[in-house]
Amino acid sequence: MNIANKTVLITGANRGIGRGLVDEALRRGAKRVYAGTRSGLQIDKRVTPLILDVTSASQIQRAVEEVDNLDVLINNAGVAIYDDLSNLDVIEQHLAVNFLGLLKVTNAFLPLLRRSKGAIINNLSLAGLAALPIIPAYSLSKAAAFNLTQSLRALLAGQGVTVHAVVLGPIDTDMNRGFDVPKATVESAAVGIFDGLEKGEDEIFPDPASQSLAEGWRNGALKALERQFAAFVPNSAANLVA
Repeated sequence: MNIANKTVLITGANRGIGRGLVDEALRRGAKRVYAGTRSGLQIDKRVTPLILDVTSASQIQRAVEEVDNLDVLINNAGVAIYDDLSNLDVIEQHLAVNFLGLLKVTNAFLPLLRRSKGAIINNLSLAGLAALPIIPAYSLSKAAAFNLTQSLRALLAGQGVTVHAVVLGPIDTDMNRGFDVPKATVESAAVGIFDGLEKGEDEIFPDPASQSLAEGWRNGALKALERQFAAFVPNSAANLVA
């Protein structure tokens, strides 16, 4: 999908990759960008700020009421806290934002995406494919979100809604500030994400670290297994997604 003249909603849009995606969407000619943040964002006449905490049912509902039509939903809002799995509150916080928040926002905007035959992009992580033990709660929440993305892809395929997983490596954001490894720029990651959408890639590998795994993933046993499992979904099963 080319996003020129399309309407895009991006959660977690105030900084990092979210802000980079807002700028890149505008550069590519998006007609309207809804920027979901906790505090608002106004940088261009085509940007409509939405106060949107993905853990808040009331804010999600208000956001739905403000959006008339939608072509692309980008679930970008996330949290990453260094932990050792000893604090259940930290684990629950990761799941509330990175997994349940993603699902709640997706379900809320599905009617609009069905109508437009649109696309869902979930910003995930290499840590969702293999745990990064210094942030295990984050890793397990991204693994759950990756599985969720695969399920949504199969369930919504019959309704014309495509679902894409962005497998992010280290990006130069506040979230990764203390992580001493080579990092891709926010701008290059945003370009890679929209390039992957235009190519219709199920999994989008937008940076050098993730790109090193792209060919192996697409031709690997796990991707083949996903396709086999997706075949079990009857045409009517998509109606189970609210």
